[in-house]
This record gives sequence, C-alpha cells and structure tokens, in this order.
Amino acid sequence: MPTLRSSSSLLHSSSPSSVSSPLQGAMGGGQRSLSVSSLYVNVPCDDRDTDQTSEGDSDSLSADEGSDFEDSLKRNMKKRAAKRPLKTTPVAKHPKKGSRMVRGHSQKESEPPASDLFDAVKAAKSDMQSLVDEWLESYKQNQDAGFLELINFFIRSCGCKGTVTLEMFKKMSNSEIIRHLTEQFNEDSGDYPLTAPGPSWKKFQGSFCEFVRTFVYQCQYSLLYDGFPMDNLISLLTGLSDSQVRAFRHTSTLAAMKLMTSLVRVALQLSLHKDNNQRQYEAERNKGPGQRAPERLESLLEKRKELQEHQEEIEGMMNALFRGVFVHRYRDVLPEIRAICIEEIGSWMQSYSSSFLTDSYLKYIGWTLHDKHREVRLKCLKALKGLYSNQDLTARLELFTSRFKDRMVSMVMDREYDVAVEAVKLLILILKNMEGVLTDADCESIYPVVYASNRALASAAGEFLYWKLFFPEYETRMVGGRERRRSPHAQRTFFHLLLSFFVESELHDHAAYLVDSLWDCAGPQLKDWESLTSLLLEKDQNLGDVQESTLIEILVSSVRQASEGHPPVGRVTGRKGLTAKERKIQVDDKVKLTEHLIPLLPQLLAKFSADAEKVAPLLQLLNYFDLNIYCTRRLEKHLELFLQQLQEVVVKHAEPAVLEAGAHALYLLCNPEFTFFSRVDFARSQLVDLLTDRFQQELEELLQSSFLDEDEVYSLAATLKRLSAFYNAHDLTRWELYEPCYRLLRKAVDTGEVPHQVILPALTLVYFSILWTLTHLSGSGASQKQLLSFKGRMVAFCELCQSCLSDVDPEIQEQAFVLLSDLLIIFSPQMIVGGREFLRPLVFLPEATLQSELASFLMDHVFIQPGELGKGHSQEDHLQIEQLHQRRRLLAGFCKLLLFGVLEMDAASDVFKHYNKFYNDYGDIIKETLTRARQIDRSHCSRILLLSLKQLYTELLQEQGPQGLNELPAFIEMRDLARRFALSFGPQQLQNRDLVVMLHKEGIKFSLSELPPAGSSSQPPNLAFLELLSEFSPRLFHQDKQLLLCYLEKCLQRVSKAPGHPWGSVTTYCHSLSPVENTAEASPQGYPHSKKRRIEGSSRRHKEDISSSQEESLQLNSIPPTPTLTSTAVKCRQPLEGLEEMEEEGGSESEFTQGQLLLGTQRSRFLSPQRFHTSFNPSGPGLGNRLTRLSLMEEDEDIEELEVQNESGGEWQDPDKHSFPSEPGLDLLDSTELNTEDF
Repeated sequence: MPTLRSSSSLLHSSSPSSVSSPLQGAMGGGQRSLSVSSLYVNVPCDDRDTDQTSEGDSDSLSADEGSDFEDSLKRNMKKRAAKRPLKTTPVAKHPKKGSRMVRGHSQKESEPPASDLFDAVKAAKSDMQSLVDEWLESYKQNQDAGFLELINFFIRSCGCKGTVTLEMFKKMSNSEIIRHLTEQFNEDSGDYPLTAPGPSWKKFQGSFCEFVRTFVYQCQYSLLYDGFPMDNLISLLTGLSDSQVRAFRHTSTLAAMKLMTSLVRVALQLSLHKDNNQRQYEAERNKGPGQRAPERLESLLEKRKELQEHQEEIEGMMNALFRGVFVHRYRDVLPEIRAICIEEIGSWMQSYSSSFLTDSYLKYIGWTLHDKHREVRLKCLKALKGLYSNQDLTARLELFTSRFKDRMVSMVMDREYDVAVEAVKLLILILKNMEGVLTDADCESIYPVVYASNRALASAAGEFLYWKLFFPEYETRMVGGRERRRSPHAQRTFFHLLLSFFVESELHDHAAYLVDSLWDCAGPQLKDWESLTSLLLEKDQNLGDVQESTLIEILVSSVRQASEGHPPVGRVTGRKGLTAKERKIQVDDKVKLTEHLIPLLPQLLAKFSADAEKVAPLLQLLNYFDLNIYCTRRLEKHLELFLQQLQEVVVKHAEPAVLEAGAHALYLLCNPEFTFFSRVDFARSQLVDLLTDRFQQELEELLQSSFLDEDEVYSLAATLKRLSAFYNAHDLTRWELYEPCYRLLRKAVDTGEVPHQVILPALTLVYFSILWTLTHLSGSGASQKQLLSFKGRMVAFCELCQSCLSDVDPEIQEQAFVLLSDLLIIFSPQMIVGGREFLRPLVFLPEATLQSELASFLMDHVFIQPGELGKGHSQEDHLQIEQLHQRRRLLAGFCKLLLFGVLEMDAASDVFKHYNKFYNDYGDIIKETLTRARQIDRSHCSRILLLSLKQLYTELLQEQGPQGLNELPAFIEMRDLARRFALSFGPQQLQNRDLVVMLHKEGIKFSLSELPPAGSSSQPPNLAFLELLSEFSPRLFHQDKQLLLCYLEKCLQRVSKAPGHPWGSVTTYCHSLSPVENTAEASPQGYPHSKKRRIEGSSRRHKEDISSSQEESLQLNSIPPTPTLTSTAVKCRQPLEGLEEMEEEGGSESEFTQGQLLLGTQRSRFLSPQRFHTSFNPSGPGLGNRLTRLSLMEEDEDIEELEVQNESGGEWQDPDKHSFPSEPGLDLLDSTELNTEDF
C-alpha cells in the first residue's frame, strides 16, 4: 500500500507573488495554472495565531519529509491538467419537476448563481444522492457556474452572507476572495450554522457531513479525477481553515476533514481494486501459451496503470488536505476544531491502516492526550479504542504504547468522569489484546477506582479488575456453542479471589461498592447465592472471622442489588430508571433469591447468632424478600423457625444495629394483609411480654435497693434498649411503659443514683411513648380531658429533659437536647395546620429559661475550639468524624427551632457570630439558616446580623480593652465575618437598600453609644466598630453614602475630640463612604470590575463615562469572567512564557481557567505596542475593517483595546517600528511532549 508522502519541496519553492488564483487559471480555455502552492492561501493578515503551527510543526513533521511523493505529485498535475474538458455552451434543458433550475450564461456575469444547495442541506429532507446528482448535472451544463454554486454553499455554511461572484471568480486570487468575504462577515451574533441554537440548526452538521461524503462518493468515478473542481475546492478550504474568523476556520476544517475521510475510503477501494487486478494479471500470465489471452493481459495492464494514476491523484489530494489543514488545525485554539481533527485521523487509521497506522501519524493522538479540553481528550481515547480493539493492529502499536502508556494510565484519574471511563475501557482493551504490557504497578493504580463515587467509572474499573484478576482463573469454556454450567469449584474460586482482593487490598470498608462495581461484568457469578450460602454453612470452609463477615456482606449486597436494582448510597448514576427487560429480570431474581434463602436464613442465624457483626446484616435480608412466597410456597414452617431465631437473637444481643434490624424485620412481617399475620403478631406479643416482665422485675430491684452491681445495671440497660428499639417500630402502648420509665427518670434527676447506661434508653423509650400516644389522639376525636392529660405528661417529660441538660454526663445532655428539640418542633404552633385545630391545647412554647439553656448548651457542645476536641487522650479519625456529625445534628436541631418560631429569632445571633470561624464544619448549615431567616423577615434578619457583630465586639472589648483593638487577630476575623455578612445580601441592591442604610445607622449609634470622659482625648470605646461597618459600604448607593456621612458628622459633634488627632476608625469608615472611592475598593475581595466596551468619542467623553460608571450600583460578589481564548492572532512568545510553564506543570487535569485568569492579569502586557506586531495599512480597507467585526472575529475585546491604543497614540501603526522575528504562538498542548524524539 502506498503511504502518504510529503510535498515539502513544492511548498518551499513557491512564493506568495507567484500564487495565482486556481479559479482564474480554470477560466483560460483548457490551460490551468494550478500548483501545489495554491493549496496554501496567503491571507494578508499577520496578526492571527493560526500560523502558530507553521514553524513549530517543521520539526515534528520531519519523520514524513524527504519522500519521493513530490515527483509523482508534479506528474499528476501535468496529467490532470490535460483532462480538463473545454467549456461548451450548455444545451437548453427542461428541469425535472422539483429539481433545482440549471443556470447558464444568460445570467449576468457579475451576479453569482443563486444556490439553493445550502437550503436543501439545511432542511435535510431531500435525498443527498439526488441532490448531488442534480448538482453534477448543472456542473456538466456549466462548469464555472456549477463550481461557483458549490463554493458559495461552503461559504454560506460558514454563516457568511457574502458570495463569490463570477467577476471575483475570474479576477481575484483565493487570498483576496477570502479577505473580501472576511470584510463582509459582520454578523451581529457569534453563532454560525455549526453552533447556532434552535431546532432548524440541530441537524445541520450531520447533513453537512453527509453531503460531503455523498459528494465524494458520487464523483469517485468521474469528477474526482478531473482536477479542476477538487483541487480548487481543496485550495479554498485550506485557505478558509487558516482564517482568523472562527466560523470560517471551524466549518472549513470540518469540511476538509470529512472530505479527507471520504477520500481515504476511495483510496482504500482503489487499493483493493489494484490487488484484484494484480491477482487477475498473475493468474492470466501463469496460464499456458495456448490458454493465455494477450488482449486480456494488455487490458489488465492498462487497468492497473489507470488505477495507479487514480491512486496517485487521490494521495495528492489527501496529502494536500493533511499538510494544509490537519497539521495546522489539530492544535487550534478552538477545542471543537481539535476534536474534529483527532476524531477523523482515528477513523483514517482504522479504515486505511496500511497507510495511516504509523508512528508518524500516531504521535498526533499521543500528543493530544495532554489536551486541556475534555472533548479533545475524549476523542483521543475513542480513536485509540478503535485501534486497540483490533488485535491485528496491536502489533503496530507497540512503540506508541511504550511511549504513551503512562499517560493513558494516569488518565484513569482524570477530573472528567467520562474521560476517565474511556481511559479505563482503553486499558481493558490493552489488557486483553497486548499481554504483558500493563505492569502490576499500572494495575494497582486502577484498582482503587472500583470504589469511586461515579458508577460508570467504578463499573469500568470493576470490569478491568474482573479481566485482570478473576477471568484468568475463572474462564468460561464453550461446549457446542453453549455456555457450560460452571462447576461449584470454579464458583468458589471466584469468591475466594473476591474475598482476598477486598480483605488484602484494605482499600475500603464496605463490600457493597465492590459488588456494585462488578455487577455489570460479573453479575451471574455474584447472583450465585447457592455457592455463597454453601460456603457460609460449610463446617470446614477454612474461612477466618473477617472473611466470614465479608462474605456475609457480599451476600447481602448482591441480594440488595438484585432486588432493588440501584447502586448503594452515595454512588452517582445518570440513569433515571430501569427498562422493561431489566424490571422483569429484577422480579425474577427477587423470586429466586427468596425461594433459596427462606429455608437457609434460620440456619445462618443459628450458626452466627453469637456474633452481632454477622447477625445484623443477615436480619436485613428480609428487606429484599418477596414475603408473599411464605404463603404461596407453603413455607410457614420456615417462618416459625425464623421467628424463633429472631427471639433468641433479640434476647441475646443489646447492640443497636442488631436490635434495629430485628425490630424492622418483625415489622415487615407484621402486615395485616399477610395470611400469617396472626402467627407473627402472637410471636411479637410473646417477645414484648418477656421483655416487659423482665423490665418490671429489674426496675423494682433498682427502686428498692440503693446499690446495684454491674451485671444488674447491664441487664436493665439491655432490656430498656430492646424495648426502645421495638417501640420505635411497633406500637407498644398497651404495655403502658410510660409510668415506670418516668419514675425511673424522676429518681435519676432527684437523687442522681441511676446509672447513665439506664437513663439513655429510658429517655428514648418515654419519647417514643409520647409519639405513639400523639398518633392515637390525632387519628380519633379525643376529648379535651384526654388532650390536657397528655399535654401534662409531655410537659413533665420536657422538664425532665431540661434538667438533664445540666447533667454531668455529656451523652445524657446531648440525648436530652435532641429529644427536647424534636418535641418542641412537634408541639409547636405548626401542629394545628391542615385541619387539626382540635390539637390546639397541645401547642407548647418554651419559657425564656429553657431557651437560654438551649442556647448555652449549643455554645458548650457545638461551638468548641478544635484544640479542645480529644484533649487529654488520642482519638481515631473515624471517631472525630462521628463526633463532628453529632455536633452538626445538634446545630441543625437548634436552627430548626429558630426557623419554626419555637425560639426567639434573636437567638440566631449565637449561631451567626460563629459563621466565619466554624465555616468548614458548619458553614452550609448556618448559610441555609441565614437564607431561610431572611426569607421569613428580611429586616429582622439584618438586625440579627448586626447584633452578632455587636456581641463579638463587646466580648473582645471586655477581654482586651479599647487600646489597639483593631490590630488584634480576633478583630481581623470579625472584619472577615462582616464581609461575609455583606456578601449574603446578594446583588439586589435596590431591594436591600433600606436594610443596609438601617444597618449603618444602628452601627453608628452603637459605635458612639459610650462616650469618653469629658475633656479626655481618648476615643469612644466602641468607635472601632465603624471599621466593621465599612465592609457593608459597597452595598450602599451613592446618595445613601452622602446621607450617612452627614449623619456621622452630626453624631460626632456630640463627642469631644482633641484637635489634630483624627481617629483612624472614623477615617476608614469615611473613606468607605467617599464618592470618589476607587472602584476596586467597591469589591470586598478587591476584584477589578469587568472592562467597559470602547465608546467612540473624545477622551473627555471617555472620562465622563468612567466617572459616571463609578457612581452606579456596585457589583459585589462576582468575578468578571475572562474571555475564552479563541483568537488566532499571533502573539509574541515572551509574554506567554509564564503560561507555558503553567501548562507544562498542570496536565490535563488542571483548571484551564487558571490560564485564562493569568491571561486576564497580563492583558496589558499582551496588548502593549511593543509586543504586538502586525502588518497595517492605514489607507487600506483590510485590517481596519477586520478589527471592527462585532461577533465572529476572535477576541473582540482585545481588539477594542488595541483600537483605544491606536486612538491614544499611533506609535504601533508603523509596521517596521516594533518588528520582531516570527515565533510560534501559544501551544495548547504540553510543550514537553511536542518533540520529534518521541518516535
């Protein structure tokens, strides 16, 4: 197979002055002056960075240079020029019905043919083949008009309303035509057909690509080798792809790459025809002298010669497209263009691997793996997947794999999940088709991904794990085309491998995520519950305690996955639901697992009943059963066995997890709709009777004796825990547990002799008793006497909880706080909403003493310094996390009391004043509380914010005194808090105007509320509070600032002040209210405002506009977005060095926006006159008009700054005054990867 070769000698030999229009050459009779240099149009625009690759690629492409394809290309030009048919006058022909009208010379020469190709492609309703056939018919009638129609189609597809006329076609070169079209490209919107929104443009790109493909397919036996249309079309697309207009560059690159793809298919067909021709020729020549046909041999030779010529012509076109478009655009500044190039070169390698699957082409994909944009990296990985999936091609990928394997492995941790998923799938193909390439270290870096939160990524990593560790030992053999039933030994091998990986890797504590990751690839193995249960029930299974617990967790996880069909908690999946087929499989699996596990569950509970860690998950299996099978399959005897084992487990254990699982399992069975309900209800009554009798006996012993040993305390606490757990799930009201528990708690509060192990479950039990009683009263028409009696019991319990808040044991305090906050919310005024007015007697509001105690508890148990946590003894990380979660629950309960109106809203100041200091731990809770409080009462919320600052300031003042207060770190933290409060007002300045003014006035009053002694030169002690108020000044309107300044002056007149000693706090506050304040100070973070558009006019008018813009409302909490880097203007290398260093260090996972912010800060350096070089003709219409394009010209804001510089000084207009040697522009890829030593 011939390989594409370079025509570099032709490229270097041509000069811009010798470039004549290939369109013009076609007009002069049959003579054509087309040369390869016409394929590279010189657009007279030196300020574009589309040339950034022209020099930078010279080294990287050296592997393709020095070939002998140049001579063949020269010969092709001569041969194909002779094939250009002479122009003839078109014969009049009636158009077909519904077809496009054929146009002849009767049109005016200056008027372009009215093409409706674009409209037909945009509509996407007509058949592309018939559309191309009609164009071919019109081209045969009039070649010039037909070709004009074709190129105008591509121009309109770019979104340009300009057209190429016949006069332009005759007299102008390609570069002049493109320059003219660029000047006419003055659309008001930045959208063009490929990016335009709306349903009419949704399918345009697909139709456009289909047209190009059909065009080449229909022309492959005729027009493709004519020379004139294809060469000139390639020349035009190459020139447009080098344009600084994004629409031209994007659309022409897409067209050129799709054209190249179609030509590759044609070249592949020609290659196959040549091989067939060669075989026919050899077969004919090997015949005997009597059987050989000389005429056939001669015809085969002529056919081979013709095929060779056609293949050389196709290769010339492909070489021109690759060198003229791909090499420059594969690292274009626009990611969509880069993605197009990478996607198409991947298809070339797959379809025509003999020519394109070489290291000289693979390096482009390898380099682009480091691209900063997600879509480009994704296209690279998908292209490589197509190559590695073909085992016949992997031998040619060895050098590429060794060079870029590390990068492909590292992309598993890509910040974009879809890129990481494709990277793992690519590594799976490498693992399957290239044995020994991935080392153990490479695989070990992929294993942890099975526990990723994204399910698609975790599932892909699970498949990799399966093929690497499990499949070699668990290979399924095929017998007679059917999968043979796996042996029990193979199944056990799989589970042993799974156990060893989970236990030995020590990557995670929950096997449910590992099961979910392997579900898609190893679902049948994981659903082999027969093997799982047999392993667990075997007496000599040689499994350790950890392995047994893990195997039980795997069993429960696989059962849950099969029954519910969704991943475990915390794992994100993009799917909305299950398909009908998946739902059917789910129902069948649920029936199978239920039938299998119902007889075995009592056996499993009996074997592991002594181990709470193993019993609790086994009891959870009942959640995923189809319980109707107990009835339909006549399995009541197994239900009896389960109830017996359940009672034994409950009596034997006191761990919360076991008791909750047992109570919930019994709750599932206690459904009145089941036929076995009476049997289960009787078992439940027996169990509760047993626990109640035991509790009554132990309680009497506790109340009568003054001392209990540890065993008696443990037994009573365990009984209370069991009753509390079952009271949570079952209504135990008829056992009347409230009175004995209340007596127990009353003794604990009065005497303090009751152990805390007993108090905790007793509190919970009374709480559940109150809730169940409320449920009964809400559902029936209770009398007033019953409601008042019930309220008395509830209030008595609240008083007990209030007493427990001052207990010495922190666990009792926290439990009392949680129960008290829940009860206060339940019995708040909200309970009568929804037609329950009869419950009004139950409404309970706490007194002031209880409110203050709740707030004090919050300060002592939630807002504690990090250093106080774990003081005196070491704690594990998980314990600290549990404590943090508990504190967050306490804070959330207090905030709910505030928002439901149970507590006075002013108590929120105790929460808000810790917003900044504890932002990492409770920031989300406090922010949500602040937002909800503002929704309830905006004015009151603003006063609470001010109150929070006053409280903090007063505390600091009492601790440190007034001297040097504003220099303390605590005061700086207060300023940060005030800034955060100011940001919470949002951008609605007009809506918050009165609130902010009120806040300033109240703050000024507070700052001057305490005056210094008469005749003293010291400042008022609260005066530094003005510095905190200055953080809210950017939220004020200009008029309000003036009024507040006057108000401050009036207030200060009452304060005696020594002359010549201005107070710093007053100066700072006045500066924040100054109307000439710097605009940067208007932003709390000091961010600059977004720059304004350039306004035509004098410099005086410009200054007036700037001063007026400073008096407008201030945009506080927004950072101006930096424009996306889309310019193709060539910028010098010196100001880009910092950015290139950053790109080398960042990798594809780094934020590309960091580079944008860096460019934003260095914009003045980029656009300075000394660093920007361009060819500029003041008298000509070219660059000046191009620089004023509004929408589709790149970096219009930068260009506007250039024009402002042009107005202020003309030193940069001289092209020779600040000239620099041309250097390669900004490279969007890692510069460390772009070298020719890779291959």
